[in-house]
Amino acid sequence: MKLFERFKRYSGVMHTAHNASQIVIFLRILCMLLTTIAAAHAAEYNPLSVQPQVKPKVVDLTVNDKQRNREIPIRVYLPLVKSSAAVILFSHGLGGSREGSSFLGKHWAARGYVTVFLQHPGSDTSVWKDKPTAQRMAAMREAANGQNYMLRVQDVYAVLNQLDLWNKMKEHVLEARLDLGKVGMSGHSFGAITTQAVSGQTTAKGKFSFTESRIKAAVVMSPSTPKIGKPQTAFGKVSIPWLLMTGTKDTSLIGDADMKSRLAVYPALPAGSKYELVLYGAEHSVFTERALPGDQEPRNPNHHRVILALSTAFWDTYLQKNSAAKEWLDGDGPKSVLESDDSWRIK
Repeated sequence: MKLFERFKRYSGVMHTAHNASQIVIFLRILCMLLTTIAAAHAAEYNPLSVQPQVKPKVVDLTVNDKQRNREIPIRVYLPLVKSSAAVILFSHGLGGSREGSSFLGKHWAARGYVTVFLQHPGSDTSVWKDKPTAQRMAAMREAANGQNYMLRVQDVYAVLNQLDLWNKMKEHVLEARLDLGKVGMSGHSFGAITTQAVSGQTTAKGKFSFTESRIKAAVVMSPSTPKIGKPQTAFGKVSIPWLLMTGTKDTSLIGDADMKSRLAVYPALPAGSKYELVLYGAEHSVFTERALPGDQEPRNPNHHRVILALSTAFWDTYLQKNSAAKEWLDGDGPKSVLESDDSWRIK
C-alpha cells in the first residue's frame, strides 16, 4: 500500500518534473510496483488446483481416415464447461492405447482443456495382446519401425482434420467445443518421437519436415535424438515452445534410447521458450500409471505431481497466454513442486 501511495505521489510529480532525478525516481517506483504486482499474481497461481467435484466427461470416438482406409480410435476428455476450449493431443508409447496415461487427460481436462488421446493401430496394444508372453518383446521390437512412424504422423493430421469437421457438425458431442487455433501436442516414448516429428523436428539430415502448423506448443515425454544425423540439425529449427520431460533412469528396452539420447535434445534446441525437466530416479514408466517390465525403482508419488504442475503451467502459458502461469513457470514456481535432486532448465 505504501508503495502504491508513493506511486500516486510521484505520478503527480511527473507532470511538473523539470529535472532528470525526479523522473528517474518515478520510473524506479513504477518498476517496483509492477514487479510486486507480477510476483503477487504468480504467487496466487496454482497449476495443480482443480475443483474436487469436477470430473471431465470421457467420450470414445473413432476417426475414419478414408484416404488410408484406416480407423484411429481416440478418447476425449471433455471439460464440464460447454464452451470452446484449447485442445491437447496425446500420442501413446509403443504397445499402448488411448486408455493409458489417463492421469494427464483427467487433470488437463479439469483445467479446461479438451484432451484427445490417440490410439495408433499397428503400434498399439494389438502388437502384443494376443501373443504368447515369450514372443511379445520380439513383436514390440518389430513394430518400432519407420512404417509405423509415418502412420503415426499421418494419424495426427487425420485426427486434427476430423476434429475440425466435428467441431462444425450440428448435434455432435464436439460441436463448438474446440478452439483449434490453440492446439498443443504431447506424447510419451514412441509418442514423444511422434510429437517431435509434427512440432518442428526435421529428418533425413534436415531435408524433410512433417511439422503440423496447427500445433502451437509441445510437451515431449521421454524425448530422443534421431539415429541418423546431428541433434542440432534435427532440432535447430524448432520454432514453437517445447517442454521436455525425462528421468535420470529413463531408458527403454526397445529402441535403444539411453540417457545420452534423452539429454541431447535440449542443448540442440534454439533458445526461446524451451524447457527441460529431469526427474531424479524416474524410469521410463513415470509417464504412465503403472510400472513396466524391467522397472527396478519404487515409484515416487511426487513425480506425477511435478509432471502435472509443470505441463499445466506450460499449457496455460503458451495456449492460454496466461501471464500468471508464465510468471510461475519462468520464475520460482517450479521450486514449489520439484525435489532437491530434480533438474529444471529454461532457455
